[in-house]
Amino acid sequence: MRKYFITGLLILVPLAITLWVLHAVISTMDQSLLLLPARWQPEALFGFRILGLGTIMTLLIVFVTGLLTQNYVGNYVLDAWEALLKRIPIVNSIYSSVKQVSDTLFSSNGHAFRKAVLVEYPREGCWAIAFLTGVPGGDVVNHLPGDFISIYVPTTPNPTSGFFLMLPKDQAIELDMSVDAALKYIVSMGVVAPDQLPTK
Repeated sequence: MRKYFITGLLILVPLAITLWVLHAVISTMDQSLLLLPARWQPEALFGFRILGLGTIMTLLIVFVTGLLTQNYVGNYVLDAWEALLKRIPIVNSIYSSVKQVSDTLFSSNGHAFRKAVLVEYPREGCWAIAFLTGVPGGDVVNHLPGDFISIYVPTTPNPTSGFFLMLPKDQAIELDMSVDAALKYIVSMGVVAPDQLPTK
């Protein structure tokens, strides 16, 4: 009896969590419908709410925004908009910080989270998977002798929280593992192991 119950849990819990996350994401993205005038919203037109219509609209807005900013006029408008935001005291600090992080993470030319590495953390003899985020910058470089790298050590099972560390480059072992595989390994607490590669 207990065996069947646990088997059922192992099947249904991941499915339920997946559906819950998808519903939360779609419901959040559906809020973009509030940008439309009241008479143009689906509830006014059809008499009922259509789940996912706002998600499609959000994706279209993101796509069109990217398309429009790829030409000269779009770049000019974007530069003017950013210049305006940078003149507003509190908005300036928030927008600049978020933009730097998003440019680093989502830019096709960036190198953040492109490599998984193995480091000794939190003490000697214990190992953790981390992600290479770049190299130290600013005045920090003047106080770090030698060749250092910046890494992000995520926590398990929630990789969105973690620790930012700077350590000598020779203390990090570059893994022949994709970032996706490393994230699955971390989130599953080591249960979903990546495919084994031949020993070098």
